[in-house]
Amino acid sequence: MDYAGSEPASAAVADPAMAIKILVAGGFGVGKTTMVGTISEIRPLHTEEVLSERGVGVDDVSGVEAKTTTTVALDFGRITIREGLWLYLFGTPGQDRFWFMWDELAQGALGAVVLADTRRLQDCFPAVDYFEQLGLPFVVAVNCFDGARRHDPVTVRRALGLDGVAPILLCDVRERDSVKEVLTSLVTYSVGGAFPAG
Repeated sequence: MDYAGSEPASAAVADPAMAIKILVAGGFGVGKTTMVGTISEIRPLHTEEVLSERGVGVDDVSGVEAKTTTTVALDFGRITIREGLWLYLFGTPGQDRFWFMWDELAQGALGAVVLADTRRLQDCFPAVDYFEQLGLPFVVAVNCFDGARRHDPVTVRRALGLDGVAPILLCDVRERDSVKEVLTSLVTYSVGGAFPAG
């Protein structure tokens, strides 16, 4: 008597499902929520709250005075790379009083995007320091705001005191292709692929 498997051979060797976790960090009002929303294929989850009087004197809104809401826990979005492979994006809160969330969000992450605004470059220092101490690969993505002066990535690297390893990219978080390029660069860098110094 002959026996045969009930599943086709191709199904038996299918790739296992996998999710890649990426963090999006940076200072208050730098564009983290916008970045997640621009690229996510699902309606993104936002934990936005209206800025209140309690934040006066606590939250530094200089340079982002028109901002009326803030992320208090996380932003979440998803991208399908191919069947069975997803990219999960977790935007971190930017205000220092919510940084306690970072340790939880960083668990299991492949890497991080540190968003920077050259008008307030010092706001991304805590994220750079955090990921350096954690040993988590990261790229610095300079969000090119309308009307902001453009700076060469080498100049930004010098200003941040980076050692020449983490890639520095210019981007516009409102543009899907620009965000896609940043994420592709991060994944390539995180898995040890070659990346031109910038």
